[in-house]
Amino acid sequence: MAGNRRRGRRDARPLKLAAVAAILIGLVLVSLRLLPGSPLESAAASHWGAPTTPDRSTGKPTDRNSRPKPTPSPTPSLEPLPFQDKQIDLDIKGWYAWSVLDTRTGKIIGSQNMDETSTTASLIKSWIVADYLRKAAESGQTPSDAKLADATRIIRDSDNTRAEQFYNSVGRSASIKRLISICKTTDSSPAADGGWSRTNLSPRDTARLGACIADGRAAGPKWTEWLLNEMRQVRGAGDFGIRKAFPAAEQKTIAIKNGWIDRTREQEMHINCLAIGDNWTMGVMVRYPIGMGYEYGMKNCQKITEAVLRPAT
Repeated sequence: MAGNRRRGRRDARPLKLAAVAAILIGLVLVSLRLLPGSPLESAAASHWGAPTTPDRSTGKPTDRNSRPKPTPSPTPSLEPLPFQDKQIDLDIKGWYAWSVLDTRTGKIIGSQNMDETSTTASLIKSWIVADYLRKAAESGQTPSDAKLADATRIIRDSDNTRAEQFYNSVGRSASIKRLISICKTTDSSPAADGGWSRTNLSPRDTARLGACIADGRAAGPKWTEWLLNEMRQVRGAGDFGIRKAFPAAEQKTIAIKNGWIDRTREQEMHINCLAIGDNWTMGVMVRYPIGMGYEYGMKNCQKITEAVLRPAT
């Protein structure tokens, strides 16, 4: 029996030695994984104690200027207007001036004397009708069919009698003061005698009046499109000037109101043109000796426009 116990103890020793050896090998392997620079180094172990995300608690301020900045999208460029910003010297007798306003940007170009004024004659009827329609809407009223028919005659046919009636209904020179306030004109003034025909506008303010009509300030949101449509249908003697410089198909899209009168007191003809196109408005004014007749000025409104149009491409 004793011999058997000794043999059992001798047989158990290799097993104990193998177990101890396995434990030692395991400890060595673990040590190698924890040892920096070891081929068995663990990525996690080698950074033991280091955060896996950037440390924001180091106390060092973050340099925001060092961060990559997004590339801004390019601003789309606007299509150029059909007009050139240039000075012209035409063989025209008397005085003339012109101005164009870009209704997208508010930029104004024109002749060096575009701030000089002249009497508007019938051109101002565009404002008188606009003022009447806006005031009616503001009062909660709708003009009768007869009144709208009168307004059509004022715009399309330049009816003086009906224009005088409308002018009286909107307060005469008080209406022109509203034009100056609402349309932000800088050179304009009511006539000294209070009449609509001798209202003073410059070509620059004429272009501003056109923008005021186009964007709805003049006639108000309810009547703006109606008024622009009427101005596109100006006919007869009043259909001349700026839009005649454009191709026939485009002329139909341009709203206008012109003025023409012989001033016996000054012995001058006063011819004026207002046009409202796509993204632009224009004012042209001419004065010259009274004996030269209306047609001379009417043609020169067109001639001045042609001189500042961009060449066709």
